[in-house]
Amino acid sequence: MTTPTPSPASLQTDTPAPERSETTFRFLAEPTSVNFGGKVHGGALMKWIDETGYACAAMWSGRYCVTVSVGNIRFRRPILVGNLVELRARVVATGRTSMHLHISVHAGDPKGGELQQTTDCLVVFVAVDEAGRPAPVPAFVPVTEEQKRLAKYAMDVKDALDAIVELKPEEVAAGKV
Repeated sequence: MTTPTPSPASLQTDTPAPERSETTFRFLAEPTSVNFGGKVHGGALMKWIDETGYACAAMWSGRYCVTVSVGNIRFRRPILVGNLVELRARVVATGRTSMHLHISVHAGDPKGGELQQTTDCLVVFVAVDEAGRPAPVPAFVPVTEEQKRLAKYAMDVKDALDAIVELKPEEVAAGKV
């Protein structure tokens, strides 16, 4: 007897298994991703962050997702050619159609050196339906103290970014500059 595979539409109302709330990518930093100084381009790193975040958001929601914002990104130390790079994306909070993910990046010598944090940020994705309209996502309920702290952090950053939008000059907000 076979068990039917759930459709993406049925996943949106069911809460996914907890392991679907995290995604980890690991790979070696290649020469094609570096700048003239031999360090990974910030843009390449941001692409990796977006790809890891998308995989996590799509697994959680069971839908195609789009990036809405990247907040509080900080580049702490460079990533070098040949470093083992590890990106970890975790759902830390959800709205009706949005998912707030914390993404941390660690890198170091793959021959046994300790991986050190190089970057972290919060990324917001929205699940969309076949017509490209926002679609409901399963609620993420933080259970552990760490999850609760990360959920609060995500909401605090969201509030701060919302306040910053209010500071934008009118012509910037209207897309005239």
